[in-house]
Amino acid sequence: MTNGPIQRIVIVGGGTAGWMTAAGLSRVLAGPGMAISLIESPEIGTVGVGEATIPPILGFNRFVGLDERLLLRDTAATFKLGIEFDGWHRPNARYFHPFGEFGVEMDAVPFQHWRRSAQGGFPDLWTFSLETRAAMAGRFAHRSGIAHPLLGQTAYAYHFDAAAYAAMLRMIAERRGVNRIEGRIERASIDPANGHIASVELADGRSIGGDLFIDCSGFRSLLLGETLGVPFVDWNHLLPCDRAWAVQTRGSDGAPYTRSIARTAGWQWRIPLQHRTGNGHVFSSAHVDEQAALDTLLANLPAEPSTDPRRLTFRAGHRACFWQGNCVGIGLAGGFLEPLESTSIHLIQLGILRLIGLFPDPTFAPSLIDEYNREMAEKFALIRDFLLLHYRASERTEPFWRDCRAAPAPDRLAHRIDLYRASGVIPVEDADLFKPSSWLAVMEGQGISAQAHHPLLRHRSDAEVAARLQRLATDIGNAVSSMPAATDYVAAARAAADKVV
Repeated sequence: MTNGPIQRIVIVGGGTAGWMTAAGLSRVLAGPGMAISLIESPEIGTVGVGEATIPPILGFNRFVGLDERLLLRDTAATFKLGIEFDGWHRPNARYFHPFGEFGVEMDAVPFQHWRRSAQGGFPDLWTFSLETRAAMAGRFAHRSGIAHPLLGQTAYAYHFDAAAYAAMLRMIAERRGVNRIEGRIERASIDPANGHIASVELADGRSIGGDLFIDCSGFRSLLLGETLGVPFVDWNHLLPCDRAWAVQTRGSDGAPYTRSIARTAGWQWRIPLQHRTGNGHVFSSAHVDEQAALDTLLANLPAEPSTDPRRLTFRAGHRACFWQGNCVGIGLAGGFLEPLESTSIHLIQLGILRLIGLFPDPTFAPSLIDEYNREMAEKFALIRDFLLLHYRASERTEPFWRDCRAAPAPDRLAHRIDLYRASGVIPVEDADLFKPSSWLAVMEGQGISAQAHHPLLRHRSDAEVAARLQRLATDIGNAVSSMPAATDYVAAARAAADKVV
């Protein structure tokens, strides 16, 4: 079959990656002549600890038809306005990476006016961030009430129960005709004529054939790694964290942000859902043993554990290619970056949407495959550089932090840091998930400060700049004061979910 369309898609693995893939592909491919199957085994657990997301998840949910009110009710979700970094620059120092913009553009110049804010008495950059001030006040609303396109709509994402999210997507996918097959895959068969995967063989003897295979088998990478032998590009020398302990605790403060707390040889996450809090300790096994890392986590929990701790092992990096032949690796099967900026689910989403955009016919044109691999590798590298930025300027003195500082920075990252220090300019790269406002938050939060500001700002008097900044700070403060408590906003959305038809 070389002239017709692909008719059989087999997704290997369930969990978040598998069911996001099934929901996404069925959104555009469901119908007569198309068979989408997902194979998963109850014997194989999922990682299931990634509960924090970033704003692009809103677009994916709209794409697959998932109502936000139902999401809040059925996944115990809370809103997320950004991430607080505690102790990263130095012990006891904190800063916030908000999802929204800082201030507004003035005189065709990205917001740099705060650099002259000493005359206005403003303490720091974050005075001019709606999302930061709302997060610290524990407040949330979809719209701020500020009459400006950059600040009028709140930028946000979610904390949610990842297993419950996958279950919601499963319902959507199965309604569109996706066939769930329960079984454990023992091996895959290769077509000797072209090296493509022909079928997967289940433990009970069933053979499932397909035209296109999506590997969502997690770190095992059953098809892309084990069967096709695609090697792994290891970034452990740049990002040495390779282990994590995860545990849940009872109760939640419902705070509309994630916390990332620096520890001696890594960092700890704290993610509040409606009824519980997700906690974990990401660490480098070269700098601390596993028991000591677990002890650190258990000694710093907000409440009593409600689950036994789970240990995870991983490597930062990705497969040398994400798509080979008729097999595409999505999620952990394609690559992994430590969850410092909650990018794991986003990388799943990205892999799905680019596959849809570059969807093949049975000839599997090499140019399509090459473009997919180029785009995904570029996205991974840009996110890697952003994660590295968090470690580059830390003043912590423990061996782990010293080693992270000493590792050579990729050329693009080194250039960005040098450019910002010299001029205050942050380059815009279309492929970069993290926009200049995110780079600004982390650079300033980590103590990387610009030595100059844009020359056009010199054409405004100190008094005029101070007046503009005062108005902006006041508008943001008034907007935050008018927002309800984030927990009340979630409760209202849950109540509205019961009326959704």
